[in-house]
Amino acid sequence: MAFSPIITATIQSAVLAATSNLLAQGLTAYQNEAPLVIDWVPVFQFVLYAFLNIPPNFLWQEFLEESFPAYHITPTSAAVASAAANDEKALEKEEEEGKLVERKLHIGNTAVKMILDQTVGAVVNTFLFSLFIHSIQEAMLRPLGVPLSGPAKSAQYLFSRGAINYSKVNWASVIARSRAEFYELLVAGWKVWPVISLINFAFITSIQGRNLVGSLAGVGWGIYMSLITAR
Repeated sequence: MAFSPIITATIQSAVLAATSNLLAQGLTAYQNEAPLVIDWVPVFQFVLYAFLNIPPNFLWQEFLEESFPAYHITPTSAAVASAAANDEKALEKEEEEGKLVERKLHIGNTAVKMILDQTVGAVVNTFLFSLFIHSIQEAMLRPLGVPLSGPAKSAQYLFSRGAINYSKVNWASVIARSRAEFYELLVAGWKVWPVISLINFAFITSIQGRNLVGSLAGVGWGIYMSLITAR
């Protein structure tokens, strides 16, 4: 069964989000010289964020591409030369061979998309991620006595009744923490994502392909964010 591009992109990102969090847990265990005990709760939180975050971001990328197309059609140099020489036979031959026009990268549109993506898009995504992760961490705050001796215990808590309780969330505290770390995360993102955006906007033509490239790069970013949020 074929899924729509937005669903496929969301599933891909969710799988990679889980992968990045598991890798972060493994890295933490290695750094602490401790055995790896998988905690499924943060894995679930990162996967849930992917399911909530990817669809609107997919639509955002579609909006950018529709508003500022990556490529424009221009006459080929051969066609321009033939037209300048008023050589109709050469023009007819180039038309038959499909060499009258070619697609060229629109530098201006690419620059505009990068600027919008790394300002408006980055600001919104950074702040919403902080709000989400801090709120769900409070909503899923495990009471004292809940054991985590292994993945089974973690999964048991994850699927227990009342595991997510947003009535426990102190939203003033969540917003304050999100604001406090906002610039640190935004600047850290600017060290990574502009390069990914340039690759996507300049070389990847489909929104699905761009999302995949972003998700693959996001594995490394997800490891970083997992380590940050696990502090």
